[in-house]
Amino acid sequence: MYHDNADPIDLGFLILPEFPMACLTSAIEPLRAANEISGQEVFRWKIIAESGQSVTCSAGVTFTPDRTLEEADDGDYLFLLSSPTGEFENRKAADARLRYLLSHGTVVGGFSGGIFPLARAGVMNGHRCSVHWCYDGAFRHEFPDVLAESSVISIDGRRMTASGSSAVFDLMLMLIEKRLGMEIANEVGCWFQHHFSRDEDFAQRIPATRTTATHEILPEPVRSAVRLFRENMEEPLGICEVARRLGVSIRHLERMFVKHTGLGPHRYYRLERLKLARQMIRYTDTPLPRISNAIGYARTASLKRHYRREFGISPGAERRHRTGLTPEDAGALPMA
Repeated sequence: MYHDNADPIDLGFLILPEFPMACLTSAIEPLRAANEISGQEVFRWKIIAESGQSVTCSAGVTFTPDRTLEEADDGDYLFLLSSPTGEFENRKAADARLRYLLSHGTVVGGFSGGIFPLARAGVMNGHRCSVHWCYDGAFRHEFPDVLAESSVISIDGRRMTASGSSAVFDLMLMLIEKRLGMEIANEVGCWFQHHFSRDEDFAQRIPATRTTATHEILPEPVRSAVRLFRENMEEPLGICEVARRLGVSIRHLERMFVKHTGLGPHRYYRLERLKLARQMIRYTDTPLPRISNAIGYARTASLKRHYRREFGISPGAERRHRTGLTPEDAGALPMA
């Protein structure tokens, strides 16, 4: 049995409607296992909500909180779990509470979409933040003063963020190792067949468009071309210019793209821009003309036409679907 005479570590998980349940279980289960393996209550946790009302996650499971946000004043850590569109009922009071806790020594962070209400509270400006790849474009557009990163975990002083549920597990293993040592952290990982723990140096795996590959395994010059695409969304480069910068012929670039993605570089580039538009439509309230400008479309009508062609739904219908108004001209919301 492990003997640790230090005070238990208290963690609060602040849940907003439609939060991802996997992130919550990925946080609590390794902490529970660490307590069981060490033979003592090293970690304690509470489910927190803005009010005392129950909160339903994205999987339809309802959770009853242990305490309200106003009562959460004695924790060592407070992590937000939310969808990207999650909002507090009384944002002014909730934001002030988050800032108060941070200024009084609580480590504050967010998991997956929880980084959005965290950033809206103004506590992340000028700080690093791990952003899940499927929210990255929308997040960077809404919060240009936050240093968004593609790493699975980001730790910046008393701010900790994790991109998704497996990254949350990694972050908990880091807390366990810091308090109980590598041996127990390793055993916890083995309990759940979590074969290795990632840290801030690990980048997220990001799927390439219309292929089973991920960006990091795409061959040159395709990988470098995709990087240029993503760096030049608002003012798209011509494919001739992309090829010139990469030092290859247009014909070679086109052959490589078709071989490894099934798409020509021009089509791939357009899809990357439309995917960014879709993030902004789904996760922000940015007006459509501004979205058009952000992805290099001179005319909103062209964006609407290409959007419907690629995703089977208009931008306006998709946004109405997000807010709970079922559009007459759309079926089920397609997956990103």
